[in-house]
Amino acid sequence: MILASHGIIASQIASADPDWLAYYNRVIAAGGSLSTTEQNATKTLVADLKAYGIWSAMKAVYPMVGASVEACKQNLKSSSFTGTFTSGWTFASTGATPNGTSAYMDTGLAPSGNLTNNSTHISYYSRTDNNAIVATGVDIGVSGTAGNAFLPIAFFRSRSVDKFETGLYNYGSPTFLSTSNTNSLGFFVGNRTSNVVVNSWRNGSKQGTNTSTETQNITTVTRNFYLAALNLDGGAGQFSLRQCALASIGDGLTDTQASNFYTAVQAFQTTLSRNV
Repeated sequence: MILASHGIIASQIASADPDWLAYYNRVIAAGGSLSTTEQNATKTLVADLKAYGIWSAMKAVYPMVGASVEACKQNLKSSSFTGTFTSGWTFASTGATPNGTSAYMDTGLAPSGNLTNNSTHISYYSRTDNNAIVATGVDIGVSGTAGNAFLPIAFFRSRSVDKFETGLYNYGSPTFLSTSNTNSLGFFVGNRTSNVVVNSWRNGSKQGTNTSTETQNITTVTRNFYLAALNLDGGAGQFSLRQCALASIGDGLTDTQASNFYTAVQAFQTTLSRNV
């Protein structure tokens, strides 16, 4: 039962979206809490994702609010895929920050049994501009066994240019997509909508599209997605130090949906005064 001491009164419960209320109950049951601003921001995010026709495409959405492990591990979409954080994270009103050397979150979501081969997206809202010459740092990713699927969103520094890589299949395969960025701030989406279309987005703008035919099958990957690291054959590696203010995994998005997704997420971040 939700009590007024948790910040919600009976009249607000009656009018709350049931999906949002279920999420809020999960936060409270886990021992977390949300400020009134965080409650309102997540309510609006749910409403906007539904209004844009995006909610049904989501398998997991981690809003990273509540400034605690108990709150940040909760999946906004459902009670499935509650995250498990390792040590090495810092939680604040601005999001969750990994240490870049050992910290990651196991989402509990594996491509096998949960994702569709030719309709997949992954996203990460980064509040850290990492200009270090150090090579990589995967913000959300999983790989299968050698020669199997590899699905990272990654930034790395190469020739003084920050790269955004989205390899929704095998690294080095014809459909691996890499685009240049001046920094690693903002909302990044890697997206596949067919076996011949993979595209990347940053802050609602399409950065690139690859139309090469892909024959790899992501549904053979049985390991879980990690945040702030790559789940590489069952072990974490390529750790990220970028603060996460939202991440998601789900079905592929149309161009209109990908653009609207940013609109909804940026409005959410702006309400929380943590937009970049």
